[in-house]
Amino acid sequence: MVLNESILGSPIGGFDITEIQQDFPILNSKVNSKPLVYLDNASTTQKPSVVLDALDHHYTTENANIHRGVHHLSQKATISYEKARECVGRFLNTSESGEIVFVRGTTEAINLIAHSFGRQQIGEGDEIIISHMEHHSNIVPWQVLCREKKAVLRVIPINSTGELVFDDYVNLLNSNTKIVSVSHVSNVLGTINPIREITARAHDVGAVVVIDGAQGVPHLEVDVTSIDCDFYTFSGHKFFGPTGIGVLYGKKKLLEEMPPWETGGSMISKVSLEEGTTYASIPAKFEAGTPSIAGAIGLAAAIDYVENLGLDVIEQYERNLLKYGEQLLSEIPGLRIFGQAKEKVGVISFALESIHPHDVGTILDTEGIAIRAGHHCAQPLMDYYKVPAMARASIAFYNSYMEMESLALSIEKVRRVFN
Repeated sequence: MVLNESILGSPIGGFDITEIQQDFPILNSKVNSKPLVYLDNASTTQKPSVVLDALDHHYTTENANIHRGVHHLSQKATISYEKARECVGRFLNTSESGEIVFVRGTTEAINLIAHSFGRQQIGEGDEIIISHMEHHSNIVPWQVLCREKKAVLRVIPINSTGELVFDDYVNLLNSNTKIVSVSHVSNVLGTINPIREITARAHDVGAVVVIDGAQGVPHLEVDVTSIDCDFYTFSGHKFFGPTGIGVLYGKKKLLEEMPPWETGGSMISKVSLEEGTTYASIPAKFEAGTPSIAGAIGLAAAIDYVENLGLDVIEQYERNLLKYGEQLLSEIPGLRIFGQAKEKVGVISFALESIHPHDVGTILDTEGIAIRAGHHCAQPLMDYYKVPAMARASIAFYNSYMEMESLALSIEKVRRVFN
């Protein structure tokens, strides 16, 4: 393997990786006396200083509960929280900020849709379509709903390159199809799914489309108006923001027709022991109790940071970095890369000869390299490839060419240890 020192740290379109890494304090850490190489971004991303500063500013200058207080701190916190909602709405290109519901993450968002919209709309014999590459959070809620409602779960197959078989998807669609729920990007294969085409075909038969965008938003520009999906979800912690905050985008008409999932404070209009309860308008109807106020503010700071870098520049840089990483790893004897889709983001899932992925991950950790090993909450996909688990290196825009080379060299060390 030849190290390509000529491109290390080189700026692409003004994108200087050395400066970028300085924005993330944790990247200066050492693990086992080695510089940290963080390649577990599909699981959770690191946070830039501007996000940490936004959290600190909230807690030290405006910490109070929102919407209900007339005092100064409550009003400041409320303004910041609702500005965060407007920021997310602009980022996703929604027509109204009221179409943005703050949740704990993608998992909660999909469960909300399944329990609220699904229970209201799905009946016996109706069909829900998912794909073979879904994360468990976009499988299990629909299995539960189908079992409860005696509905049918259909699965779009994938091919050997890790792409959806689109013709088979089209053949699955029929008048009984009520929901199509697919990932924008596979968390295991990195495959970018053709969600515009998937949405258009589903709408042709009157189905509602849910997009799991947990892996899409960190790597791709997302325009929900152009996609025309009915729901889009993502998690803040996978987008350089805090944990415990996520987003559910839903078309206004659908959200207004859906019953609340959780009940309690903040989501009501009036509560009467004699007359019952009336609910607040969207999005408050779906935000019972005290929300993650700081989380929303931190997420808005993350969005501002990423937009300032430039989504198009980030996407191009990551594509180049992925190509380089796959080239290096493909040269390692006995290493198999899963997922060779024509359109994919920076995820490299692999197996190394007969060495268990957990052993690979453990030895890489001694070199300061953080990857993920396991089934990645996608056991049906493991079954498809007939493996119990995979090792996964997932990149972000703060990773470098040098880190790809460190990964490849360390995998070579794993081979030596076991051979």
